[in-house]
Amino acid sequence: MRVVSLVPSLTEAVAATRRDLLVGATDWCTHPHDLDVVRVGGTKNPDTERIAALAPDLVIANEEENRAPDLAALRATGLRVLVTEVRTVEQAFSELRRVLVEGCGLPGPAWLAEAEDAWRRVAPPTRLVPAVVPIWRRPWMVCGRDTFAGDVLARLGVGNVYAGHAERYARIPIGELNAAGAELVVLPDEPYRFTADDGPQDFPGLPTALVSGRHLTWYGPSMREAPQVIGAALRAAHR
Repeated sequence: MRVVSLVPSLTEAVAATRRDLLVGATDWCTHPHDLDVVRVGGTKNPDTERIAALAPDLVIANEEENRAPDLAALRATGLRVLVTEVRTVEQAFSELRRVLVEGCGLPGPAWLAEAEDAWRRVAPPTRLVPAVVPIWRRPWMVCGRDTFAGDVLARLGVGNVYAGHAERYARIPIGELNAAGAELVVLPDEPYRFTADDGPQDFPGLPTALVSGRHLTWYGPSMREAPQVIGAALRAAHR
């Protein structure tokens, strides 16, 4: 089996299960750090000719991270392309099984069972703390409706004030963000790298939680630690 992954979190998922299956991955596939495969460009601009030349049995992609024209071009060469959709924690588990078991022909990995157990142990919150979740600045952009990150946070007691927005990733001016009625700001370190010195100062008077973007937005082995890692960051914001 030869696999090309166009999604960083799926690259990590396959590598953690059967690394030798991977023959290609994007430039943004940073985990595992020592992954030695052919790089095929970015998630939004993959080199379709290079991918075809690798003759993979399967290309794995995501409807959010990859562009439909690129996936159509790969299919036009005769390649099998499996496209995932992940907008909730439960959907992440089912799609990971579809990729690994149905797509790659592998047994369900132990790390996936451990991740499911970790989330099963999370107690339902008694209240959702209203929060804004920026993912970019210049311009400011936040998580809107139907996002995996939003579901992760909701399960940990944080309610996205823009969960009902028409767009999944909305451009909102900073003044509106500060007037949205949030009691918390959640700042991940990717895709924009918010830090203690870059981000919190734009939300005066609001506690800010600096969180690991990989644990907030990646669906893969990081889901095992995500409840603990994200939960600790949220608790630290209220100290």
